[in-house]
Amino acid sequence: MKRILVVEDDVIICGGVKLFLEKMGYEVETAYSCKEADGCLEHGFDLILLDRNLPDGRGLDYCRELRKSTNVPIIFLTARDTEADMIEGFRAGCDDYIAKPFSVELLYQRIEAVLRRSENALDGVKRERFHYGDMSVDFERMQVYISDEPIKLSVTEYRILELLIKNKGRVLTRDMIIQKIWDDNENYVDENTLNVHIRRLRQKIEKDAGNPEYVITVFGIGYTFGET
Repeated sequence: MKRILVVEDDVIICGGVKLFLEKMGYEVETAYSCKEADGCLEHGFDLILLDRNLPDGRGLDYCRELRKSTNVPIIFLTARDTEADMIEGFRAGCDDYIAKPFSVELLYQRIEAVLRRSENALDGVKRERFHYGDMSVDFERMQVYISDEPIKLSVTEYRILELLIKNKGRVLTRDMIIQKIWDDNENYVDENTLNVHIRRLRQKIEKDAGNPEYVITVFGIGYTFGET
């Protein structure tokens, strides 16, 4: 049974989401603050639903802190739904972003989609280690190393990197990457979302994000891994 942590200070929303997700077969724990969430994390979760506005801290800052230690998928729940707000959320490390008010059915579909992406990143991957320059990747453990130092990537960032590596020598268009990483029916995903994830990935793995050696832009087409 998949386990979900709901971090939301609105008691009505929190209780309603918990009740619905439990009916859908998930095991759900709730927290109303960052401090309470910290106490729950030791139990282990497959996904976190995180409110952007919490009484003891900003959800964005908490998301950034979580990304230092875990790749568990994170979906933001928030009333702030401008494009700038969403971009800020993706930069903080979230895997999806749902604006309030939302239907529980939409929430369920988004959760299912994010969990599928997370699981697919592990499917059919043999125990092998990829090496290129200062980078090495353990595909089974989904762990990236730069100069033997582990790098913390979100699930989406890892899947983009893995896709480019496994297609090394090919140029992947933006549409190809979006279709592979995100489900076709998720039409809220656009090129700007991809750009945000690519930017965050480069900031984590490149010596100079402005002059990348791993994730290379092929202008007007898309991206490739390593030398073109």
